[in-house]
Amino acid sequence: MKSPATTRRVIETLTGQYPGADTELHYRTAFELLVATMLSAQSTDARVNQVTPALFARYPEAPALARARLPALERQIVSTGFFRQKSRALVAMARALVADHGGQVPADMTSLTALPGVGRKTANVVLGHALGVPGLPVDRHVLRVANRIGIAEADTPERVEAQLCAALPDTLWTLASDVLILHGRRVCRPSPACDRCAVRDDCDYFVHVVGIDAVKDAVKGAARRKSAHSAARRAGTRSRDPRRVRTTAR
Repeated sequence: MKSPATTRRVIETLTGQYPGADTELHYRTAFELLVATMLSAQSTDARVNQVTPALFARYPEAPALARARLPALERQIVSTGFFRQKSRALVAMARALVADHGGQVPADMTSLTALPGVGRKTANVVLGHALGVPGLPVDRHVLRVANRIGIAEADTPERVEAQLCAALPDTLWTLASDVLILHGRRVCRPSPACDRCAVRDDCDYFVHVVGIDAVKDAVKGAARRKSAHSAARRAGTRSRDPRRVRTTAR
């Protein structure tokens, strides 16, 4: 795994590649971001952003959502997928906010993850973006990209989060997640576009996989060119054979 200095350089370089990186979910309050993040599970931010304006107009705060009727809520969020489970989780979360936190979103990990339907990733999104508390959300993009570059070496979000947090100052935690997510969506996809990557010189995958493949391709290309050159020389020698010339003359 790379050193903290290299990890920080990678994040700072990606920050330059994605200036103004932030969550792509639209929200105005911590409550709205909490709801939007819960809806984004097994969906896309773009799809969630299409649903939430009308949803927040009808349920602007936790007390309103706590009183929601499930059939009506399901109809509003059906396009985000798993709408029945999400509806139940949203109403249960809102009721817990009203009962335990006066309808306000708590600003600590323990209280957030105690809410129905709220896991560590969702809590970190809300803490880091809406509440000003350092948090480093690890989704599938962060998990893939961090391991591929080599700034983390773990197969669970919790371990990747711990490794990145240990390597970076807490002022960079949320930004690190944002730029890694954008990089995973736009460049470092499952089939990565390494030619567009700003950190490929620091990337284990590029150096040890793409680099080796490039060397192999270069060797194969040289061998093909040498073979073609040899074949051309042999063909040229045969065309200058005197016997062939005489035969042609007859």
